[in-house]
Amino acid sequence: MARLLITGASGLLGLNLALDAMTSHEVIGVDRGRLKSAPFRTVHADLLAGDAAERLLDATQPDWLIHCAALADLEACEADPELARQINTDVPSALAKACVARAVQMVQVSTDAVFDGAKAGGYLEEDEPHAVNVYSQTKLAAERAVLDANPNAIVARVNFYGWSLSGRRSLAEFFHHNLINNKSMSGYTDAVFCPTHVTHLGQTLQAMLTKKLHGLYHVVGSQGMSKYQFGVELAHKFGLDDREISPKSILSSGLIARRSNNLMLSTHKLSTDLGASLPDFSTGLDLFYTQYQEGYPQKIHAFLQ
Repeated sequence: MARLLITGASGLLGLNLALDAMTSHEVIGVDRGRLKSAPFRTVHADLLAGDAAERLLDATQPDWLIHCAALADLEACEADPELARQINTDVPSALAKACVARAVQMVQVSTDAVFDGAKAGGYLEEDEPHAVNVYSQTKLAAERAVLDANPNAIVARVNFYGWSLSGRRSLAEFFHHNLINNKSMSGYTDAVFCPTHVTHLGQTLQAMLTKKLHGLYHVVGSQGMSKYQFGVELAHKFGLDDREISPKSILSSGLIARRSNNLMLSTHKLSTDLGASLPDFSTGLDLFYTQYQEGYPQKIHAFLQ
């Protein structure tokens, strides 16, 4: 059993990861006070404080650190690039250095959006990234800072969905909320990605730590699709009307931060090094549906009470 420290423990990935990992590891979640009754130990820490990384690791003594905390709102990053840099680049850099000094295995959670989408096929880890907005630029800078400071760290480029505390954090929740309320919405036909269920992502990250992998990996779903197709697949799974989803180009979205159209990433390196296939899309969607049927969204919402 490893002692696993998870930053951003109230976020979509952090919370789902903690709930899954606590069945086999000692979990400590770093939270800003949102979680009132989590079933795992939580600690408060201001990661922007000058010596926060050292103090946090010394206080918790983890074997593993998975750094999930980030400013992930793309529009907020565009509005305040300096804050985005501090949270998304400076914090993981400091954590990487502190982990090296304490022999802590670290995972830095990055993003598939470090690419500009110009490549037709699946991106490999060796492909040169080109970040097109403030969020992805700060995450790319973090990748480089973490691996420079700590070559034994894992940098995981991800894209995931699942149930969150607020019910508004993932694309799947967006589609589900609008569909069950008979609200029309758009689905981008020219924005392609490789979605993976957040629980499967968390399990994969744990497996990577167990095998003591290091370096850069694409940790996304094994199947690519447009965001429009993703919404349609979700509608069919829940028996809802996919006609509420209108196909639309991302070029007419009106969003401030530029988005990359094609974020198809190859997972060949990861599956080879793990010696196992990654869960397919239908398995993840089945889990998302089963969790809903079993009241999982209500269960995690109760952690706010």
